[in-house]
Amino acid sequence: MARLSVNLNKVALLRNSRRTGVPDVLHFGRIALDAGAAGLTVHPRPDERHIRGSDVPALAALMHKHRPAIELNIEGYPDPRMQAILEAVTPEQCTFVPDAPDAFTSEEGWHLDAVQMALARPAVAAAKALGCRVVLFIDPDAEVVARVRDAGADGIEIYTGSYADAFRNGHGADALLERIGAAARRAQELGLVVNAGHDLNLRNIPPLMQAVPFLAEASIGHELTADALEMGFAAAVRAYAAALRAA
Repeated sequence: MARLSVNLNKVALLRNSRRTGVPDVLHFGRIALDAGAAGLTVHPRPDERHIRGSDVPALAALMHKHRPAIELNIEGYPDPRMQAILEAVTPEQCTFVPDAPDAFTSEEGWHLDAVQMALARPAVAAAKALGCRVVLFIDPDAEVVARVRDAGADGIEIYTGSYADAFRNGHGADALLERIGAAARRAQELGLVVNAGHDLNLRNIPPLMQAVPFLAEASIGHELTADALEMGFAAAVRAYAAALRAA
């Protein structure tokens, strides 16, 4: 069964629109855990547009009694700031993304050409030395998967944003699912963990799970938070966890 890691970025984004501390990220982290989330995900960007650096140790402390069974996943660009965050809290999983600090959101994965490999290899080694499982965010491209292994990483997170967009628009989703499935199967052949994330929701998860029944984890925040506006946060967490378990 695929694990649900609840991404709290959008809760933090809403909080940051005021100076009141509302909504409280820790409170919603607690709700997610109580509702059955298998992990929490945060992406502390340098501009702190959503998750702040101070949120990370606070969430790690909140999760202390649950870890390592319930995992903390920290996403980010592999730079000295990210390494310092990893050293401070030692998450169970680290997901490296290649986007620049000013990127709108993570919409492109690692290609791992010579330049990117020179960046990724030492970052992966440093994170693994802390005891973190290291995952690289990639596009649904089977040819990149072997390079992920060569970089020393433990797994991949497949970018599902293009699939979600095609699913929403009603054309092209099947072809993208084929690419996602091919990348996932190649990763499985190489002994890599297979995660997925970006714009997954209760409607597009079932076909994804049919294409990748061995998916280890999905990190979901934006769509879950949007559904929570209608059904409540705890109910949304339970619904997404159930959708991932259904496969």
